Amino acid sequence: MGIVSLDQKAGRVQISSFEVENKILFEFFNRVGTADRDDQLHRALYIGVLALMEDRLSTFLARTSNELGTELESLKMIFDMKKELFYRSSVKGVLAEEDIAEFLVEFLEKQRLPDRVELTGDTAGKLHRNKTGDIVCHLNGVGGKRIAIECKFDKGIRLGDIQTKDVFTRKSDTAWSQLLEAQANRDGSAGIIVFDLSLVDNSILNAIQDVRFLPAVGFVAIIDSQKGDYKNLAIAYTLARDLALNTKEVSLDSDVLNVIVNRIIKDLVDIASIKALVHANIENSKKILAQIEKSMMLMEFSQRYLAKFLSDGTLSKQDLLDFYAGEELKDRFRLIEREISDLAQ
Repeated sequence: MGIVSLDQKAGRVQISSFEVENKILFEFFNRVGTADRDDQLHRALYIGVLALMEDRLSTFLARTSNELGTELESLKMIFDMKKELFYRSSVKGVLAEEDIAEFLVEFLEKQRLPDRVELTGDTAGKLHRNKTGDIVCHLNGVGGKRIAIECKFDKGIRLGDIQTKDVFTRKSDTAWSQLLEAQANRDGSAGIIVFDLSLVDNSILNAIQDVRFLPAVGFVAIIDSQKGDYKNLAIAYTLARDLALNTKEVSLDSDVLNVIVNRIIKDLVDIASIKALVHANIENSKKILAQIEKSMMLMEFSQRYLAKFLSDGTLSKQDLLDFYAGEELKDRFRLIEREISDLAQ
């Protein structure tokens, strides 16, 4: 009897108890916390089913099922699959919202902030039949002020500065309109619109670059989801949160506020870039250290066989095979490699 069955009445997939022996699967779930493993399994099944529904990927998987054996090939396949799924218009929006919400949850936990993240893209808000505002962040818990976040992974969206807007043309979504609409629809005290580096119009990319504050409108942040780089969203969220919590009913000079906030953004972006360089140097240092360890092990290994050769005057066929293959070095280096990998974690 198969392990997968369907509950037709409830519309649910049921999987009986099973286990699988697979190094890649084991290594992946070994790095995931116990409490998160079920959620990661659900996501893996969802992404896998979407991949199998795509004919080209299904053909690819079938053709290479007997060839893919190394971890490098497997990781390349997973990356290509994720990239293919991401660019399909039917799923990229949902995946983008989920990834951004997941990043925000982790970010808030690290910052020890009591805010709550809520996915709202499937539900209507205050405006009639309007679902604008994919994520709502409740500051200091439900009942307080909110930040409305709109995710737009779409090259067709322009900046839409009010100074260049023609009200007599056909209505179209812009960064300005979506920011204002999201805050009105989700009762937001502040708003953020998020674009992806690979799916953003050049006019927005040139005007925003990383993060920008639009006075009386909100924040625009450009992330790079394919590299897992969400630092600009973190910067925008931190500033939006401060503005939402500290805004008072007083007369403010918006021009001065704009100058100060954009200067803070520049400084934060510079700091984030420095941090990235530090991490890059750490990784390079690990590679150098690994190469040094390899060279030292190889010298010691060769020296041992040289001593045996000088002592016996020859090497047996088994000795030559062991010297050629160097299998013991691989096993020893795996231990050292793990120790190096754990440095500066």
